[in-house]
Amino acid sequence: MARTAGSNGQETASRIDDVALSLFAQKGYAAVSMREIAREVGVQAGALYNYSPNKQDLLARLMSEHMDDLLEAWHKENQDNFSPIDALKAFVLFHIRYHVSRPDHVFISYMELRNLEPDNFKKIEALRRQYEQELKLILERGQKDASFNIADVHVAAMAILAQLTGVTTWYRAKGRLSQTTIEDIYIQLVCQSVGVHS
Repeated sequence: MARTAGSNGQETASRIDDVALSLFAQKGYAAVSMREIAREVGVQAGALYNYSPNKQDLLARLMSEHMDDLLEAWHKENQDNFSPIDALKAFVLFHIRYHVSRPDHVFISYMELRNLEPDNFKKIEALRRQYEQELKLILERGQKDASFNIADVHVAAMAILAQLTGVTTWYRAKGRLSQTTIEDIYIQLVCQSVGVHS
């Protein structure tokens, strides 16, 4: 992405990303125009193209940066010396905490995949597979040492990810249960799904 040099340029670039993310999540990618993004940011429509050549590039970048940040954050959390059970619990906590704080990112990462052009889709799918593989590695270790009872690692990983990511669609900070309580429930549910009862 071409960016204007200097702090103002960086602030504008960040503002464009924030506004685009919010609008895509609220209205859907197809319903948002570059002109609307520019208006919300407070710049001329033509100036927007100094930061992003087109709307597709903007969507792809938002998704890519989300996945890059997610992978980087998990690698900082993950501990190689964790047992498979402890690693799985850590993954559950990490996934919920990371995604609950970023509902707009989660929404467009799943709902707007269909609007990515083929090359961009391949790039985002590759990043998604990297994250999926992190969970699969935990499940494979647990399957190998008999910590887990899993019929198929891939199916188990996809089911767990769908279950965890779904929290962002209904969780509310002022809801009946605290986030900590929900995390504890999900740890129990995920552990039970792989044959761990503790």
